Formats: sequence, C-alpha cells, structure tokens
Amino acid sequence: MLKTLFHSQIALGFAQAGIAAVLALLVILLARRRNIHLESDTAVALLRGIVQIVVVGSVLVLLLKAPRWSSVFLLAGMILAAGSISAKRAQNISGARKVSTYSIAAGAGLVTAVMTWAGVIDTAITSLIPVGSMIIANAMNTNGLALNRFRSEVLAHAGEIETALALGAAPEKTIASYTEASIHSSLIPAIDNLRSLGIVWIPGLMTGMLLSGADPLYAAIYQFVVIAMILAASGLTSLLSTMMIRAYVFSPAEQLVLKEG
Repeated sequence: MLKTLFHSQIALGFAQAGIAAVLALLVILLARRRNIHLESDTAVALLRGIVQIVVVGSVLVLLLKAPRWSSVFLLAGMILAAGSISAKRAQNISGARKVSTYSIAAGAGLVTAVMTWAGVIDTAITSLIPVGSMIIANAMNTNGLALNRFRSEVLAHAGEIETALALGAAPEKTIASYTEASIHSSLIPAIDNLRSLGIVWIPGLMTGMLLSGADPLYAAIYQFVVIAMILAASGLTSLLSTMMIRAYVFSPAEQLVLKEG
C-alpha cells in the first residue's frame, strides 16, 4: 500500500519508520495499563534511533570514498557511545562508564582487530563497519545486562555481604557467586542466538549476502562466524566488566559502598 503512495524511496523509508514507531508506542501504551511506565524512555529511544541511523547512513556515504583506515575512528566513536549507554544500567556505581567503555573496547575491539588481522573480516569499509558495529552493539548489550544484574544481586544481598566482611572475608570472595550469576545471565542472549541460528531466525547479514549474489552455503557459514565472534566479544566484555566493577562497590577500607538510591 505504501509503495503506491510514495514514489521516492527516501519518503517511503520514513513512512515505514513512522508506522513501525507508532506500533512500538502502541505496545508501550498497552503496557502502561499494567502500570509499566516506559513511555519516556521509548519515545527518546525511537527518536534517537532514527536520527542516529540516518546520520550514520549519511556518514557511510562519505566514508565509502575515504581510506580504509578511517573506519577505525568510526568504530572508536561507536565504542565510546556504547560505553556511555550501557553504563546507565549500573546506577549509583561511580566508575560504571569507565568500566563499560574499557570492557567494550577490550572485548569488541580485540575480537574485531584479531579477526580483521586474520582475514576473517574484510578491511573494506562496507564490510568492517557493519560487522564491527554488530560486535560492538552486542558487547554493549551484554555489558549492560551484566552490570544491571551485578548491581541487583549486590543490593539484594547487601546484609549478607556486610556480615561476611565483618567476619574478615575478602571483598572479592563475598561477591564471587553474584559475579558468576551476572556473567551467566548476561551471556544467555548470545548463547541462545547461536543455538537458534538458522532454526528460529535468519540474520540480516546472511540475507544481505544472498541478495548481493554470494553463495548461499558461504553466506550461511559466514553468518555463523559473525555470531561466534559476537559470543566471543560478549563473553570477554562481561568477564572484564564484572572484574573491574568490583573495585567501585567497596571502599579502600573494604566496606560496601553501593547503596540503593
């Protein structure tokens, strides 16, 4: 129906985006009837999403004519943004932003660099940016889940932790089980994505490769490669994040400083 109303591809795209946004908002309004208030966050996320992706699309048009090494700066910018976004899931933890940025940079950055060096990811901007952004985005989500679960676990067991500290237990020992739970929980989406690959969903990268004329079998194998890279980056990010964040929930005197607020 929309194709008959809009003859410009850009106008058609914005019309499709508008319908998708309205549908998402209707679901959020339905949730509001259950006293689940996500209206503000959803509206801001939808607005930021469309603006940011349009800007990135415009930038990519320019980058296609730029040297290959210039993609490093765009990926670095994505990592900084990812660290800032996922840090919001760790409220009241002072070093969350720094921890998030370092963890994502190490996890997603190391995997992307190694796989590019090995020739798994092509250095062309049209390949490196899309694949790198997927790895960074998933590392960001994993980091957010890990920090959010870690914060919830520590707050829920604050009394037990403080009792153990008073009895002389080392801070890292008092939260070891909660750290493990956070890592496990944060990796569930990445592991389930790998398990369901080809059965529940066919990712967009594989579809794009098929549309561009790639061999279907190679497209399928490469999609597995990307999901495996995402799992590796997410796992490394989660491990580093939960390891570094521990330094910010205890004082130099080994007292628990993370409080509900």
